Amino acid sequence: MADYYSKSLYGKALRKCYDIAPPRVKQYLTAEIQYVIEHVEGCHLVLELGCGYGRVMKSVSHHVGTVVGIDTSTHSLMYGQDFLSEEDNWHMLAMDASQLGFSRSTFDAVVCVQNGLSAFRVDSSLLARESLRVTRPGGLLLYSSYSPLFWEHRLEWFHLQAQHGLIGEIDESRTGNGVIVCKDGLHLTSVTESQFVKLFSGKGTTVTTEEVDGSSIFCQVEVLH
Repeated sequence: MADYYSKSLYGKALRKCYDIAPPRVKQYLTAEIQYVIEHVEGCHLVLELGCGYGRVMKSVSHHVGTVVGIDTSTHSLMYGQDFLSEEDNWHMLAMDASQLGFSRSTFDAVVCVQNGLSAFRVDSSLLARESLRVTRPGGLLLYSSYSPLFWEHRLEWFHLQAQHGLIGEIDESRTGNGVIVCKDGLHLTSVTESQFVKLFSGKGTTVTTEEVDGSSIFCQVEVLH
């Protein structure tokens, strides 16, 4: 599972997942990016964890000084070189989000959207610790997952991906209540507001959560020191 997006779903195929999304899902994707832009606009240096081929980076790049994206899939990163070729204020690096190769307090903001906390399949405490470590005092972390209100739309979207051969067949017997399981090994959960708060609280932070568009749960983490 940890290598799913590196070995099975990357680059052009990953982009197709977004291209075939139903209208309500595209609304969710747009709302999520807009929320990020509203909160990072004017930042000098922004990091995106799990950037894929640069879908989010492309929009964010128009509103910040420089955006850096990391991903474990070299295939997606290579595809992203062309996808982002018209922009000039970005960098992409092959890197594990739980073992970031950046100095302490490097970034004004760290962004991890579209349920990355579940999709990465790494120790969430390590992911949180590294995100906080590389964010400067006064900086911001933005993490998102799916709202429970969005479940039917999310499931429809994943069924479409399976029908197009982008992911394995949905295992209906194990799918439900915010969990999607495919017969090829893909296993995705979601993160609740209380789980976000528990993960990031008590570490020199101020943590708030917000439901956006009836589709996303966003966790905002202000780094105090």
